[in-house]
Amino acid sequence: MSLFSDNIRYLRETRNLSQQKMADALQIKRGRYEPYESGKSEPPYEMLIKISRHYSISIDLLLSIDLRKYDIEELFTLEDNRILLPVQVDGHGENLIEMVTHKAKAGYAAGGYADWNFISELDHLHLPWLGKNEKYRSFPIAGDSMPPHNDKSQIIGKYVEKIGDVVDGKTYIIITKNQEMVYKRLNKNGKNTFMFNSDNSFYAPYEVRFSDIAEIWEYAGSLERENFKPEKRDSNDLESVIRKLQIDIAEIRGLKS
Repeated sequence: MSLFSDNIRYLRETRNLSQQKMADALQIKRGRYEPYESGKSEPPYEMLIKISRHYSISIDLLLSIDLRKYDIEELFTLEDNRILLPVQVDGHGENLIEMVTHKAKAGYAAGGYADWNFISELDHLHLPWLGKNEKYRSFPIAGDSMPPHNDKSQIIGKYVEKIGDVVDGKTYIIITKNQEMVYKRLNKNGKNTFMFNSDNSFYAPYEVRFSDIAEIWEYAGSLERENFKPEKRDSNDLESVIRKLQIDIAEIRGLKS
């Protein structure tokens, strides 16, 4: 037996279909279909496609996970047959999210995001303020390009299904197809590219094509392991001068009233 054979037996039985009915739907004889369920033989590619389309479940799911353990209706499936874990909940119905740690970061960016087994082994975290019907993950930050976050920060991201849903000026975790994981402020630059902007002006913005992006996660919060330090400001900088003028005007108005 294999995951595939277990899965197609499970799917058939949950739909109250006989093996004959399933064979008829695939336009083959029952004697050819039965070995697929018993694990005695494997279907050719064209039959895999037919079975996948019959159940409206990606081939990736049929081959790589035990469908008996999950609510199929809650699985996140992507256009290129990649998968995300479903929205998981604990025994109290509370949302659980996967944590991509610094240790797991390289593996995730190198393709672990598309590996069901890799994702299923990540640690989980419960945050009560997250929505129950959205998909979240947490990601580590590297460097100082997006203050006040730093190497000790974890960004909570909400999965963005369509690039068109990205809002200019907001911050996102982005995983690119060249194995890069970054946290940046995005702006559309023409029809097919984003400008990746850092809040630390020391780092120059750069351009990335839509086609080079594997995943986008919108900022939904953060976890910090150290206190933020207040920024030291020059008393002569423009913002300080404007603030002082506002205070002076308010005091003058108070004297006149």
